Order: sequence, then C-alpha cells, then structure tokens
Amino acid sequence: MLRQSLLYLSNQPSIFKLVRKNGFAKRFAERFVAGETLDTALDAVRALNARKITASLDLLGESVSTKAEVQSAAQEYLTMLDRIHEQKLDANVSVKLTQMGLDVDEELCVETMQRILSRARDYQTFVRLDMEGSAYTERTLRLFEDRLYPNYRDNVGIVLQSYLYRTSADVERAIMLKARVRICKGAYKEPAGVAYPDKKDVDENYVRCMEKLIADGNYPGVATHDPKIIEDAKRFVQDKGIPLSRFEFQMLYGVRRDMQDQLVREGYNMRVYVPFGTQWYPYLMRRLAERPANLAFITGNVVREMMSGYKQ
Repeated sequence: MLRQSLLYLSNQPSIFKLVRKNGFAKRFAERFVAGETLDTALDAVRALNARKITASLDLLGESVSTKAEVQSAAQEYLTMLDRIHEQKLDANVSVKLTQMGLDVDEELCVETMQRILSRARDYQTFVRLDMEGSAYTERTLRLFEDRLYPNYRDNVGIVLQSYLYRTSADVERAIMLKARVRICKGAYKEPAGVAYPDKKDVDENYVRCMEKLIADGNYPGVATHDPKIIEDAKRFVQDKGIPLSRFEFQMLYGVRRDMQDQLVREGYNMRVYVPFGTQWYPYLMRRLAERPANLAFITGNVVREMMSGYKQ
C-alpha cells in the first residue's frame, strides 16, 4: 500500500508545487538529485570522478506535450554533451524518449534523437535510452533497433527491466545485436499481466538476465543496490573467470555511497546515475517507491549527514 501511495504522489503536480517551496524537502532531495541546474550536476560529476566513479547525467522530466518543449529539452542535452566534453569529465548521458517527443510525434522524436546521437558520436561518447513504463517498452525498443542503433552502434544503448515477463527474450535479442544494456529491476507500477508481482520472481529474473549479459553481452551495466545480487555477480565472474573490465556496476546518486567506494576499491567499474533539474519530486517519489521499507533508513541517513556536514 505504501508503494502504491508513493507512486500515486509522484503523479500529483499540485503536491509538487507545494513541496518544491519547502526548504527541508529540497534539502532531502539533494541527497538523491544533483541540484536543479547543469552547473550543480557537473559539480557532482566532478566529485564522483575524483572518487574514480564515472557518471550518467539525466535531465529530469518526461512526457512533454509540445514541439517547443521537445526542442528545449534537446538543446539542454546538446549543451550537456558540450559541457561534459569541454570539461573533460568522465560521463555520458541518459534520456527518456517521451522527453524527446515520443508522444508528440514519432518522427520528431527520431529526428531529435539523431541530433543528440550525432553530437555524441562527434565526442565519441554514449547516450543511454532510459526505459519508462511498460506501455513504452515495445515502442522504445522498436525505435532503438530500427531507427537509431543502425547508424549509432557505438553511441546508444538501452535499459531492460527484470520485473517484465518479456525481458529474458529482450536480453537475448540485445545480445544478438551486440547492443549495450543496463539491466535494472524497474520502478513503475505495472499490471500483473505484464510484470512479476512478487519481488522474489523479479530478483530471480534479474540474476538470470544479469548473468547472461555479463557472460555474452556488450559491456552491460548491472544497475542494483541489492547486496545479495552484487555478491551473486562477484561470484559469477570469479567462477567463470570473466574479466572485471567486461561490465560495470551502476547505482543511483546518493544511494549506498559506501558500497560504491568499496566496489571501486575492489577493482570493479562503477557508474552513478546523476539526475538533476526542477522535476525532482516525481523522480524522488518513484525511487522511494522502489523499496518503501527503506524510507526510515534513508531519512535517518539524510539527517545524520546533514548534522555531520557530509558532502557528496
């Protein structure tokens, strides 16, 4: 029930307007969101790089409704790529297709993504297509495979979610294409007809997909904070003699920073997903909804860090 409540709150613009004016709420959000501007996000990336951690920048926002909004978001991403290149930061970017106009006009979305991917190719960097709710899964994968990947094979990748029944087949397809995949559990409320309702089944499917991608995939991103799954990954690569350079762990900004540093010390590649922008409230609610039992834990950590003056 708590998870459903958090997901409901994530879709309430009127509540966001009130929350955004609350100083404590913004301070709480700063644990998980690198500010509202590109400058603050780049500062966060610089701090991560100093810890030998790479980053993936994401401008928060999705489901735009006008061509002008699409153009504005696209320009933000082009500027983002320019600034990362100019400052020689070790970072790529993540983007949602609905933010690039998927619901406005599909051709506009494709043309916009081609502009962004061309800039990424110029800089020899990478763009990850974030996965949204299951209503967009097929459209996202179809546009990726048919319209974007053929001309930008080294510059674009996808996200697959282990809570969907279809994901095992999608993993096999991505491996055949040699496409780069981030595997995650999934953060949207989905019907039982398309997604595993039980966490146990989601986790088991995650491990199956993760092992297949590590063994046969093209530099997958293993996106998890689950200590048991991380240990499963470590054991798998050790048993199979797989080089640590074949994949990377990925975590969210502000979550399990101790584990991030520990994995780096152990020689694993680590990338942190760094969201920023004014639309931080829906993002934060979905993150809390992923694991509602951690709400008290997260709140306690934020308070302790505020008192100690800890900075990311």
